[in-house]
Amino acid sequence: MRARCPSMPSVLLRWPPMSRRPMTSRINAPPSGCARAPPHQYSYPYDVFINHRGADTRHTAVARLLHDRLLQLSGGRVRPFLDSACMRPGDRLVRRIGEGIAQCKVAVPIFSRNYVASEFCLRELAALVEARKLIVPVFYGVKPSALALPPAAVESNAYAPRDVERFAAALREARFTVGLAYDPDTGFADSVS
Repeated sequence: MRARCPSMPSVLLRWPPMSRRPMTSRINAPPSGCARAPPHQYSYPYDVFINHRGADTRHTAVARLLHDRLLQLSGGRVRPFLDSACMRPGDRLVRRIGEGIAQCKVAVPIFSRNYVASEFCLRELAALVEARKLIVPVFYGVKPSALALPPAAVESNAYAPRDVERFAAALREARFTVGLAYDPDTGFADSVS
C-alpha cells in the first residue's frame, strides 16, 4: 500500500473505516484509460483529481472530456484521476477515491447545478481543501455565487454540525478562487472570479 501524503487529515472523508488488507496486484494494475504511474516513478501518482457530480455531467461527458484532454495535451505527462476512468470492478469506492485525493497535487472540482446536493461531492471537496490541494474550479452552468449548502439540508440536520462547517468552508474556498466557466454549447470560456 502506498504511503499517505503527510498533509492528509487522518479522517480523510469520515466515511466507514477502510479495510487494512493489502491491495492485490489486480487493483494496483492501471485500468485502461487511466494514467496511473508506478509509485517509484513520481512523487505523486496523479497530478489532477477531477471531482464532479456524475448525474449532472454525464450527458455532456465534461469530466471525461477534461480527463482525455489533459492526457492528450500533455502527451501523457499529466496524470488525471477520474473515478469512471481510474476505477475497476472490485475496487473499494471510498478507498480508491481517498487514494486519488491523497496522491494528487491539483484538484479540479466541476461545479454543476446539483453538485451541492451530493454528499459524496461535498466530502471529496472538503478533503481536497483540508489537504491544501491547489483548487482550480470549473463552473458548469452555475455561477460561483451559487456555491452554498442548501438551507433545507442544514435546517433538516441532514449533516452533522462538523460536516456542515467543513462543507461550507470548502464551498467558500472554491467560491473565492478564480476558475473556468464551461458552457455545454460553447465549451470553456474565460476565467471566472
